[in-house]
Amino acid sequence: MVRKLLFGGVALAPLTIALHELAHLSDVTVFTLSALSLVPLAWLIGEATEHAAEHTGPGIGGFLNATFGNAPELIIALFAVHEGLTEVVRGSLTGSVVGNLLLVLGFSLVAGGKGEIDRWSSFMSFAAIGIATALFLVPAVPSWDGDPERRSLAELSVPVSIALLAIYIVSTTYALRRHRVMHIASDEAIEGWSFRGSLAVLGGATVLTAFVAETLVGSLETFAEKAGLTDFFVAAVIVAIVGNAAEHGGAVIVAYRGKIKLAAEIALASAAQVAVFLIPAVALLSWLIEPLALGFRQVELAALAGSLLFTALILAGGRSSRWRGFALLAAYAGVAYAFYEAGERSVG
Repeated sequence: MVRKLLFGGVALAPLTIALHELAHLSDVTVFTLSALSLVPLAWLIGEATEHAAEHTGPGIGGFLNATFGNAPELIIALFAVHEGLTEVVRGSLTGSVVGNLLLVLGFSLVAGGKGEIDRWSSFMSFAAIGIATALFLVPAVPSWDGDPERRSLAELSVPVSIALLAIYIVSTTYALRRHRVMHIASDEAIEGWSFRGSLAVLGGATVLTAFVAETLVGSLETFAEKAGLTDFFVAAVIVAIVGNAAEHGGAVIVAYRGKIKLAAEIALASAAQVAVFLIPAVALLSWLIEPLALGFRQVELAALAGSLLFTALILAGGRSSRWRGFALLAAYAGVAYAFYEAGERSVG
């Protein structure tokens, strides 16, 4: 019954897009409909990922989910760059990394309970995020004095972005080869969706998610203004959660079904991919629109470093449990409060 409702709910996405374009609904209504539309889409992406993982193994399955799930974030970020919302772009991207490490992984561990996690794969994700956080300091520290949008900082962000993309290509190629060698397809995979069918569903659901997420973000400023929230908080928490809806739903669903290793791969692979691929990709592609400087605020970098260290400690033993999940969720609540208290950026 629930599966039928979720399948039927996918139709809400194109309906929401059509109503937004033709009926001129209020921003609050658009926000509500868009948020509801993302729920069945997130479930569908999780369903397709689980079937694809039966053919590829959890490592490559997590990579596929991270790739398709992060596509809407890239589109949202470029739309925001076009609108000149640079603080929204930076806040949503760092908030995405933190959200995957603490919120998505936390809910997954709570839903899945006890299980094993691939320590090697986790270490690779942690290392990638750690390197990215260190490199972000190069353009970020100078941005703390003067205009954070000055062109010299955008130029300084280019070599940092290129270095991160090189790291992403090398680490991803090695990781995928390792997972391919380790994986042996199960008999159950033959009875499920075909690999091509799973990829087709992933692609279609991702396209719909991108359109819905963009529609939702377009109504967020009015919604946030009525709620009395700052643009930075909206970007780092609300936009980040919306952009990660696919990973949120996908990871929690597969964790609830007992596939803890795949759920952890989804959350950690997504966090690493945002740090070493999505952020530098947005910085480089922004030059086609308006150069974007990776001038992250102190609170953002502190949140990245703190979330990384805390999650690494929680998963050091390679085991999952519900109490570990609750600890990660509590940490995310603390970070969200810090983002709320940070307020708007003051230009020195």
